[in-house]
Amino acid sequence: MPDREALAYRVQKHAARRLHYDFRLELGGVLKSWAITRGPSLVAGERRLAVAVEDHGLDYADYEGVIAPGHYGAGIVLLWDRGSWEPDGDPVSALVSGSLAFTLRGEKLTGRWRLMRMKPRPGEKRESWLLVKSHDEAARDAGAPDILTEQPRSVLTGRTLEDIAATAA
Repeated sequence: MPDREALAYRVQKHAARRLHYDFRLELGGVLKSWAITRGPSLVAGERRLAVAVEDHGLDYADYEGVIAPGHYGAGIVLLWDRGSWEPDGDPVSALVSGSLAFTLRGEKLTGRWRLMRMKPRPGEKRESWLLVKSHDEAARDAGAPDILTEQPRSVLTGRTLEDIAATAA
């Protein structure tokens, strides 16, 4: 089987109306994106709500800076993690069926993960998914330090959200 070109994976910490983490997987020439309010967790089996948001172009993968007020996503953006990902099987079919298993090779997040679509609730405008870390060698126990507080800085520049905001002022 020929080697496939690595697919990009990114997580951008985004202080917009509320702080969240934008989880992005390259697929079909775009970054498929989910907003995770509480951010990803390395605790095996812990479910984090991941709300599907609009796809972004690949040119946005390494963006870090301040999106001006009045524009979509206004706020501070920090590149929290980057790397590549590999789907288990056909990722398009998996997304359609609502269960995508994959492996991350990031600077902060590694190992096996799954995105699972939740049953829609009446009146919901966007698809809700759950991001779940699998039980593997990269998983942490429930009492372990939280990766989000342990490693808050940008993988691109080493800056914090406050550092980025100060340079835009």
